Amino acid sequence: MSWSTDPVVITVAPTGAEVTREQNPHLPITPEEIADEVGRSAEEGASVVHIHARSEDGRPTTDPDVLRRIAGLIRERCDVVIGMSTGAQVGMRHEERIRVLDAEPEIASLNCGSLNFGDEIFDNDPALIGALAKRMQADGIRPELETYDLGMLATVGRLVDQGLLGEPPLYNFVMGVRGGIRATPENLLAMLHNRPRPGHWTVTGIGRDQLPLTTLACAMGGHMRVGFEDNVYYRKGQLATSNAELVARARRLAEELGRPVATPDQARRILGVTGG
Repeated sequence: MSWSTDPVVITVAPTGAEVTREQNPHLPITPEEIADEVGRSAEEGASVVHIHARSEDGRPTTDPDVLRRIAGLIRERCDVVIGMSTGAQVGMRHEERIRVLDAEPEIASLNCGSLNFGDEIFDNDPALIGALAKRMQADGIRPELETYDLGMLATVGRLVDQGLLGEPPLYNFVMGVRGGIRATPENLLAMLHNRPRPGHWTVTGIGRDQLPLTTLACAMGGHMRVGFEDNVYYRKGQLATSNAELVARARRLAEELGRPVATPDQARRILGVTGG
């Protein structure tokens, strides 16, 4: 593996489903707040957004109308690749998660297995995975393969063999979840080595693992994801003041490593997105 100087895609995940304003008072919740935060993040170098929606009371929702409103407000402010989460909230019914695709994102997460997620069980049974993959294929939505452990890469291989994924696959290695693979350089190498097919990849590091893992991914030719969904701190003991602050740091790191940040159009080409 050689060091890369290709453009790096920075994804911002501004809200998530589990984070609260008690954890960080700057968390964007309303569609307008999310769109404003994404606009500021785009100015700092983000070219992809990973959207979770909240209802008026702040609880997670997969209402397609709310998701469409968020996407529309974002598009009024900036051009970024619109991604949405079908993971939604741990414990949410499968029907609620599938309806995210009614909002017609360019990219949608496809979680490739069940796992203990902190003190809960994140249920992604084979029937749900297959239903989401088939729906994304039919609607022309690019699946982002969320893999939390090595075994989930075997599921990716089965989906590829069944013709349910576009080639090459698009991976997101989620590392540091309590119940998933530990966030270590050795484990990142193992995830890369065990991909059933080559393909572009992003690393999502949770909490304090976000900064070292995204830096390592950038140096190794991968792509970077930052944001309050995964980490609300700028450094130990210091809350981040915005998602844009985390994006700006990722951009500076990429530039120091000799990788320009991708524009939205470049990100679409790199990630194999045909919509937009």
